[in-house]
Amino acid sequence: MTTPQASQAPQTPLPHYPFSTKGDRLAPELGELRGRCPVARVSTNSGGEAWLVTGYELAQHVLRERRFARSVLADPEGPAQDTPILAPELLDAMNHLQRAGLRDEVLKALGRNQPELPASWVAEVTREGLDAMVREGSPGDLQRHFAEWVAAQCMCRVLGLPFEDHAWLAVRADLDLTMVTPTQEELAKNWEEIRVYMHEYMAGRTPGRPRGLVDRLADLNESGRGLTDEQLSNIVSVLFVSGYEDFASFLGVAALNLLQRPEVMDAVRARPETLPQCVEELLRYSVVLGNAIPRFVTEDMELGGTCVREGEMVLLSLDAANYDPAAFADPDAFDPSRSPNPHLRFGYGRHHCPGAHLVRRQSETAFRVLLDHLPDLRLAVPAEEVPWHPNRMAIMPAGLPVTW
Repeated sequence: MTTPQASQAPQTPLPHYPFSTKGDRLAPELGELRGRCPVARVSTNSGGEAWLVTGYELAQHVLRERRFARSVLADPEGPAQDTPILAPELLDAMNHLQRAGLRDEVLKALGRNQPELPASWVAEVTREGLDAMVREGSPGDLQRHFAEWVAAQCMCRVLGLPFEDHAWLAVRADLDLTMVTPTQEELAKNWEEIRVYMHEYMAGRTPGRPRGLVDRLADLNESGRGLTDEQLSNIVSVLFVSGYEDFASFLGVAALNLLQRPEVMDAVRARPETLPQCVEELLRYSVVLGNAIPRFVTEDMELGGTCVREGEMVLLSLDAANYDPAAFADPDAFDPSRSPNPHLRFGYGRHHCPGAHLVRRQSETAFRVLLDHLPDLRLAVPAEEVPWHPNRMAIMPAGLPVTW
């Protein structure tokens, strides 16, 4: 008589990340995982698996520890979080710029001084966008006339691109940062259109008379040839796509957070010197990452009590880390006077975002104009009816209906 084998229990499917691409609140699953399993196994949009980190201290550790690499992820044969990588320099642009001797030029353009973006100019273009919205009548779309308008104006001016091309570029940037909709062929065709545009634009420059950062990089690269024409075209395309999308995302989500708190808007109007601190809290509080910050494990090690293996991918949810009660008192509360406020919106340590100064400074100017120019601004629909673009790497309202 044979003993029947015990039937195997069906394997529980892994949670699929991302849990949400709406910016109205932090996905509840992120808070639950942070409290129960801060290093959790998840499935990804690429069909693979990864470790998801949701805690503040562990996220800092991964960003600080060199054994968690970024550059390896640029390998087309390596793990992918979302769509396939079309070229190594698309995910590793700053390292490619550094090896070519061009990184300092980018840091100077995006750094503290930002000569192409004086506050007076940013304020003027912000007023132009808001005035255009008012002329079209109520309800207006603050996402289009404020968030996307200001972001496109700033990125086109920094890079030296003609603003009349911004709508064409924005459509392709939107498609490039859609996580699951395009086929690989559609994505490759879309990116090739952006790359060719940048290549032809740089080819039409007058050497020694740069129109902006794009031309300065082309001039510098002409002598050293540290990058091929295709690599440089890819990298300047990345600078526009990431800079525009991330900035438009933050301005839109942050504006929604402010509009739900008219008392905060009134307080900042009364004491405009508090606006920089309020922007810092908006940076912490606003949920803007549709996907996560990826890193590649280069050797077996322990992470938060979990063994991670060489070749695996680790995803950092900086949104979840910015809501960690171990790092922020009452993190679910929006506190414009929060101090200190060591959020990880721009990364940490050597992985600090080079565009942090641009976002901070231009956001302060844009929000100051918004509050002063439209003192009766308010949402035209309940917050829960604000539409969102689905499956976006940079979370963005599909529209932000307002009246005044």
